[in-house]
Amino acid sequence: MLLADQKSTPVFPSPRPLRITGRRGAGAWADVLSGIQLWRLWGRLGWNDILQRYRRSLLGPLWLTASMAIMVIALGVLYAQLFQQRIDDFLPYFCVGILVWTLMASYLTESGTLFTGSESYIKQIALPFSVYVYKSSWAKLIIFAHNFVIYFGVLLYFRIWPGSVGLLALPGLLIVAVNGTAASLTIGMISARFRDIPQVIASVVQIVFFLTPIFWKADLLKGRHAYVIDFNPFFHLVQVVRAPLLGEYPTAANYFAVLLITLINVGSAAWLFSRFRTRITYWI
Repeated sequence: MLLADQKSTPVFPSPRPLRITGRRGAGAWADVLSGIQLWRLWGRLGWNDILQRYRRSLLGPLWLTASMAIMVIALGVLYAQLFQQRIDDFLPYFCVGILVWTLMASYLTESGTLFTGSESYIKQIALPFSVYVYKSSWAKLIIFAHNFVIYFGVLLYFRIWPGSVGLLALPGLLIVAVNGTAASLTIGMISARFRDIPQVIASVVQIVFFLTPIFWKADLLKGRHAYVIDFNPFFHLVQVVRAPLLGEYPTAANYFAVLLITLINVGSAAWLFSRFRTRITYWI
């Protein structure tokens, strides 16, 4: 009987609090805190994932920046002509928008393999599940930092500067990272149980990209079609980062929508993690 209990109990560095309290919420919270304490581990693992992807290449991770720069310049010039926009106004707008969107989309499209892709680690090493979430989020922020160099290049070329309002992009980026991490946890758990979810997420992300003002401006939609923007959570998440970097203040509606999105997103992830955390090992 004792052996059966040991097999059905998830392996963690400090499982004793789970046996004492017997509460799933306490176990999930202990997992999150234990993962934070292992920041050196998931920090190194996240960086190693990027190096493994571009091993033996000439530029290494800088290929990400090069390909992104080519896309920003090519599509920025093209859509500026199509929408009859000034290039010095549209290209910075498109540059920041595509950088933030790429970060957000990576959280969604790559989270399907969050736990299934780490199957060998989960089944062999006693680590909190949150370590894999932090590792994935850290790797995405590193890639974003590489690509962010393009933004400074655009500023220098057009000789523009956002001023002190640009500092508001830092809390905006933090909000995007928190929502992305929570969404990764939610999608990663659901995908471990239902393997069709990553394909569904990839299809939805492609559709949402065209519905979000990334390569077109929000003021092009007016009147009854404005709901496409008002009820688009991705627009508000992009805007709390993009507006400050362009020298503008996000609106109160942007911050209110982002606050509501964060509460729902984090709350859903917390409930799922506390409810089904012990089943992740068996699902994968």
